[in-house]
Amino acid sequence: MASTLTQRAQLAKFCTSRDWSKAIRVLDSLLSQSCVIQDICNRAYCYSQLELHKHVIKDCDKALHLDPTLLQAYILKGRAYSALGRKDDAVLIWEQGYEQAVRQSTDLKQLLELEELLTAVKKSTTASNDKDAKQLSEWSASKPEHINSGKSNETYNTRTVSSLGSEPYGDSREVLQTENQPIETSCIPNGSSKKDKVEGSKSFHMGPNGNHEKEQNGTCNVAIDFGARSEACSSTSDNNNKSDPITKISLLPSKSSDIPDLPSEPNNDAKGNKKFSVTRISKAKSINVDFRLSRGIAQVNEGQYARAISIFDQILREDPTYPEALIGRGTAYAFNRELDSAIADFTKAIQSNPSAGEAWKRRGQARAALGESSEAIADLTKSLEFEPDSADILHERGIVNFKLKDFYSATEDLSACVKLDKDNKSAYTYLGMALSSIGEYKKAEEAHMKAIQIDEKFLEAWCHLAQFYQDLANSTKALDCLKQVLQIDSRFAKGYHLRGLLLHATGDHRNAIKDLTIGLSIESSNIECLYLRASCHHAVGEYKEAVKDYDAALDLELDSMDKFVLQCMAFYQKEIALYTAAKINSEFCWFDIDGDIDPLFKEYWCKRLHPKNVCEKVFRQPSLKKSKLKKQDFTLTKPKIALLLSADRIGKTIQYHCPGFLPNSRQHRMAGLASIEIAQKVSKIWRSLQSEWRFSTKNTSKNGRRVRRKEKIIIPSLNRDAAGCSTSSNSEASTSSALEEKSSGQSVFSWLHLYSMAVKWRQISEPCDPVVWVNKLSEEFNTGFGSHTPLILGQARVIRYYPHFQRTLDVAKTVVRENGFVHNKADGTIDLSKDGKLEEFIKAQSCADLYKAVGEDFWLATRCNSSAFEGKRLEGTRITLVKTGERGFDFAIRTPCTPARWEDFDAEMTSSWEVLCNAYCGETYGSNDFGTLENVREAILRMTYYWYNFMPLSRGSAVVGFSVMLGLLLAANMEFTGSIPEGRQVDWDAILSSDPNSFMDSVKSWLYPSLKAKYIPNKRMSRREYQSALSIFGTSIEN
Repeated sequence: MASTLTQRAQLAKFCTSRDWSKAIRVLDSLLSQSCVIQDICNRAYCYSQLELHKHVIKDCDKALHLDPTLLQAYILKGRAYSALGRKDDAVLIWEQGYEQAVRQSTDLKQLLELEELLTAVKKSTTASNDKDAKQLSEWSASKPEHINSGKSNETYNTRTVSSLGSEPYGDSREVLQTENQPIETSCIPNGSSKKDKVEGSKSFHMGPNGNHEKEQNGTCNVAIDFGARSEACSSTSDNNNKSDPITKISLLPSKSSDIPDLPSEPNNDAKGNKKFSVTRISKAKSINVDFRLSRGIAQVNEGQYARAISIFDQILREDPTYPEALIGRGTAYAFNRELDSAIADFTKAIQSNPSAGEAWKRRGQARAALGESSEAIADLTKSLEFEPDSADILHERGIVNFKLKDFYSATEDLSACVKLDKDNKSAYTYLGMALSSIGEYKKAEEAHMKAIQIDEKFLEAWCHLAQFYQDLANSTKALDCLKQVLQIDSRFAKGYHLRGLLLHATGDHRNAIKDLTIGLSIESSNIECLYLRASCHHAVGEYKEAVKDYDAALDLELDSMDKFVLQCMAFYQKEIALYTAAKINSEFCWFDIDGDIDPLFKEYWCKRLHPKNVCEKVFRQPSLKKSKLKKQDFTLTKPKIALLLSADRIGKTIQYHCPGFLPNSRQHRMAGLASIEIAQKVSKIWRSLQSEWRFSTKNTSKNGRRVRRKEKIIIPSLNRDAAGCSTSSNSEASTSSALEEKSSGQSVFSWLHLYSMAVKWRQISEPCDPVVWVNKLSEEFNTGFGSHTPLILGQARVIRYYPHFQRTLDVAKTVVRENGFVHNKADGTIDLSKDGKLEEFIKAQSCADLYKAVGEDFWLATRCNSSAFEGKRLEGTRITLVKTGERGFDFAIRTPCTPARWEDFDAEMTSSWEVLCNAYCGETYGSNDFGTLENVREAILRMTYYWYNFMPLSRGSAVVGFSVMLGLLLAANMEFTGSIPEGRQVDWDAILSSDPNSFMDSVKSWLYPSLKAKYIPNKRMSRREYQSALSIFGTSIEN
């Protein structure tokens, strides 16, 4: 009690001496002990004396929530709105207060004050309207085209903006700028302690991509909350929620489309457009500290950070622990990109006043900008203790959680934020991205649409909605969104990049180049545009332009790790482009990445590693010489046109009709060409084998058995030594020429050569995808390097593969039920037969349940029964679970291609190929009767099953396997004319089947009805035309 009386005495003393900030601190302390409504009003009054009008509104809202009849709160809140230039809101509040006063008539003085306020503002409005009408009439008669030229500035200059820096009539939330990496990248590298190099980026609050907002006209809005908020008085009304975001440090461009052209420094026009009442105070030393503090804040609002810091320095020289000055100076440092200094000031403010919730929030924001996400979460969580219903803080913490990939926490924070602040378009955009990450696609779409509903010109929302639709493989809606983006701002470089990315993903490389070129004309140093345009030039055979863009990307100075990865990839892609250019006029068989390119280079390329080691140990490709680069022949003869039409028809059947798989016309054509080439090559081989079979039937052995055939065919030797094309330091033979040499000089066409034809087409269909045979990498082959296909990454559900989660979980349970154990990281055995672990594993429904049952990271191998060796079981695909973070798991399938596993599957594939040749090259040869061809179809599916379980490529195994299957069916006079059913992925059907018969049963139901008798397309083409269309290196076939 004595302490309370002492504080009341101090409060009276501070108010008498007009020391409002110290009075606020006392009131904070009193309110933390007991929530007295009058103390809330008193604090609002103190804020009004400091012209911190937004805080006035917040406290008045709290008071009115507790007592809707409190007239003083109506008066103070209306005055605050009036000072902010929001006259209509002020009138509305005063009218509400007047109605309350009339009904109760308990405080006649305040009733009369409300009446006077209403009368005065209405008279002022009438006079202003009369004046406006008169001037409008005069201007209309003289210069109608300049109808707004003088009046708007005159009116604006008469407004008084508080030291809180609020913008009259403006949206209280920040407008967010689209970044080049929409989710991952921050503009400030972790650990940076110096000014950010990104010019024009002056906002302290981060945008959706880790970017920092730019200011308009060199101005910004700053709010400093003096002291803590009482938990006991945390109830808020809707009005409180709407005003809360102004307490951010934020920069408010009038529209998001203005962002790219904003000046990076304040200009004189901007300063002339605002009038700060605090700046009229004399600089005499007798000035009250509070008003010097207000001057400092005003300087920050004007973008005069050095002057603001100087003012705060003066205050801190007198009192080094003054919390408000520390927060103000820290804010100025933050805007000036001196984040370490800002954090130091916020930390001192917290040490001086641990209840300064604003300091906790500001430090959290600064730490988030530096990439110190965990520390930022801790600070923002602490600040929520003082303002539990702050939409601002929930929004900020939601953003940081999103960047930490804690999507469930981000969803919780952002959902709470939009309940408090229903017009926060930024929060809705982030919420859409978080919901999409956890697989809530319908809710995600609704959130994105809500952000657009709030602001139809919000570029950020349109861009993320476009990416959302692209992820769902809805290219039509994605293109519509990007069209809206470019209609809003035709100079928005990010829009052209995103549309170029979408066109590239659908195989429209030529139009992608056009969009990327426009984007680079706006932002010449955009490495995403440069790298993507280079890859498009590369794909269509424009190697000179591709190398030029790759070089430009390599010369850029970068500010983030993600961009540096692109720069590393540009190095590798340039080398591949130079290699390909050297092969452009050669026959297709001379293009052999797996045989010609050094294993170390390929390994680093696949892993996206820094190329330093490669540069030191691997021979570089010779530069592109104009004299050696011949112009390509794009003349289309009738046979070529017929071939391409057939390729397009066949190739489109590879398309998966599942979320995440965009139809790509270029890859469709390449798959069709691969299938046709395979059909023609295999048909030739089978004709030779069939002739051999006929001969063998005439020379049977004494026991009546035919002599065992060998599928021999003499083909051109591929062990060559091409000049000027080797990146390899050895002469190791390629997989594509993996032929078994016989003493007779003849060589056997193996399954390796069969699949290598499709691999080459996959390599040239998209040259930026590192598609290579895993056994042709460096020593990593011996340590189990292989494919990795995640279903869940952390908390994110991978849109392409998560639909297989339940089936994969069921397979894992089946294996564990049979074996009773799993393997740990070190390949040791973890026994699950004891302590009820096996039962717990079988009952598991989630990754968390599985991890709880096992107790550590683990893997298990699916069953893959051998057809070549009875009773043998191959190691199929590994199902792995690795814990990541507090709530995340990496749940994936992996196929480690160790030498032992390779040997097993090599034997199985060899047997399958022999069985297929035997099935077709006897009496069945040439038949188009489906009943007769049943054994052939089953042999083809059996081989496809083992290929998918083998997964011997770094990537692309799925499309290669299906293309080969189509080619083999064509060789047997059967064409697949249907489509893969919606939701089905053939490779997953094989991986999750324990034997080929199960796989065949799952495929036959939709494959067989769509098989039609068909002879090989263009089978009768001349050898010359065949070489022109296929064997001549066709990387530039137009779509």
